[in-house]
Amino acid sequence: MTQVVGLTGGIASGKSTVSGLLGQVGFPIIDADLVAHRLQQPGQPGFERLVERFGRSILTMDGSLDRQRLGQFVFNNQDARNQLNQVMQPLIRETIMGQLAGFTKAAVPAVILDVPLLFEQGYDEDCDLVVVVTVDKATQLARLMKRDGLSQMAAQARVAAQMPLNEKAARADIVIDNNGDDNHLRQQVAQLVKRLN
Repeated sequence: MTQVVGLTGGIASGKSTVSGLLGQVGFPIIDADLVAHRLQQPGQPGFERLVERFGRSILTMDGSLDRQRLGQFVFNNQDARNQLNQVMQPLIRETIMGQLAGFTKAAVPAVILDVPLLFEQGYDEDCDLVVVVTVDKATQLARLMKRDGLSQMAAQARVAAQMPLNEKAARADIVIDNNGDDNHLRQQVAQLVKRLN
């Protein structure tokens, strides 16, 4: 039986780093962000529905989705964020469940479900084990500002738009603390790998 491992965290908490490390040791990764990106390419159902819902102002000059503009818009507007989720989440879920079924059919021992909105969208109910990557708020904000070139206010708005990390950690089976250095993180991932094998 395939073990489904849900992996989540907050924005700039280091979830993608952990996901990458798990992928390096051979675990198949289903990445919800990657799924969303694909669905938002011109000609894909997500793209068409987003343009229908938000209009052509969310497109770049070449007609592709301006993810930065859409991001700024939805992170500052709860109603727009809800609309974005109404459009994208059913499509994302359908794709993820299709991929999961493929891995289960192939009898893969464990698959990692890398989903930022794991709890918010109910994916935790599809998981045998939930892993949350946490970091303190100051570190999270600093990383986010540096990574995305955001002002402190913009970074705070993005963090505030998500379920608080302590809430996610309280619902986790395993918590990976990413406040230390790279080595500290790798040691915790190695422990997780040992448990999954």
